[in-house]
Amino acid sequence: MARYTQLGDVNMWFDEHGEGEPLVLLHPGHADARAFGPNLDGLAANFHVYTPEQRGHGRTADVEGPINYERMARDTIAFVETEVAGPAYVLGHSDGAPVGLLVALLRPDLVRRLVFSAGVFHHDGWIPGAIDLDEESAEFLGTSYGEVSPDGPEHFAVVGAKLDRMHREEPALTSSDLAGISTPTLIMMADDDEVKVEHTIAMHRGLPDAQLAIVPGTGHGLLVDKPELCNTMIIDFLTEPR
Repeated sequence: MARYTQLGDVNMWFDEHGEGEPLVLLHPGHADARAFGPNLDGLAANFHVYTPEQRGHGRTADVEGPINYERMARDTIAFVETEVAGPAYVLGHSDGAPVGLLVALLRPDLVRRLVFSAGVFHHDGWIPGAIDLDEESAEFLGTSYGEVSPDGPEHFAVVGAKLDRMHREEPALTSSDLAGISTPTLIMMADDDEVKVEHTIAMHRGLPDAQLAIVPGTGHGLLVDKPELCNTMIIDFLTEPR
């Protein structure tokens, strides 16, 4: 059942699917909950899935001021406290991954297990050119944004500028920050991802309780490239005895 929830200055849109233990999906930047379309049915067959859309994304209107990972993490914390009303599993993809990581750092009591998919913990982890939108990508993302945004298609340029600034300066977590995150974490990367391999290895070594999965034959959109394989890995990780 899709609806809005007022969280401070953000009127956040979200939907719910399935039954069982709560699982919160955090979408990529420049995108929205539709990014999880190929994965949703499989995950909702096993969990009560929540799909919130962050400020300035999808059906959630933009808010005055910058967009950054910490603000989105604190919005997510408020969402989990208000709508889930207890700890949840969290899966973040691309921009959603460091948002989930920050939630685990700031409020470990709210994140039972974390799936960190195709993201970075520091902005220097992207391969050169990964955060630059070419004309074709910008047109595709702008069209998708305009289909649902309450701010209208012309506002895409404003949100795009905010995200471009964020991607060039954030996230900026350190090895010390990683060492302080005790949440069991599954790091999922593509074998042809936009993240430097050494960055992924550093994250795997830096987190106290992490597993690493490299999904073969996939790119940065690994969850869409091989949804059944990725769902199997995600479900196994979230449900396996610890």
